[in-house]
Amino acid sequence: MTNNKITQNLRQYRKIHKVLGLILATLLVISAATGIFLGLKKEFDFIQPPTQKGQSKQLSTWRPISELAEVATEAFHNAHPNHKNTGIDRMDVRPSKGIVKVLFEKGWWEVQVDGTTAEVLSIKRRNSDWIEQLHDGSIISDGFKLVSMNVLGIGLLVMIFTGWFLWYGPKKFRKMKRQRRNSP
Repeated sequence: MTNNKITQNLRQYRKIHKVLGLILATLLVISAATGIFLGLKKEFDFIQPPTQKGQSKQLSTWRPISELAEVATEAFHNAHPNHKNTGIDRMDVRPSKGIVKVLFEKGWWEVQVDGTTAEVLSIKRRNSDWIEQLHDGSIISDGFKLVSMNVLGIGLLVMIFTGWFLWYGPKKFRKMKRQRRNSP
């Protein structure tokens, strides 16, 4: 490989490295910052509400899941009348805590209900859910999540590859110069 070809390759690698680095840096900063929050979600109530404790861990003493869902929905709609059209997204049954967490489709709200008494124990926003969606890109769309996570992974591999050549190329270039000077 000639010196001119090595120089051209290094310039091209620098361009790729710089542009890709800026894009990846943005995604990595978002991913790292939200990852920190997600790692601390159980430590801070404003990120994720603490899990309450119900009266019984025995599922045989629990009310039917449909009744717990109705209680949670009614309590949520009474507390937040502007969300009357918001339905249940999912239910997280926690037998070890004696509760059911009912999560709603819009606004990242959670209602915790005692499985035995059907008493509403907590109505709070789960900021951890939107932080997680920001973390993985699904806050924009599932398609964006698929693309951005693959760009991040492939981009990091390209950064490693181009970075290696940016480190190795000048060494090879200097070695070739020395060999030419030392050859008769």
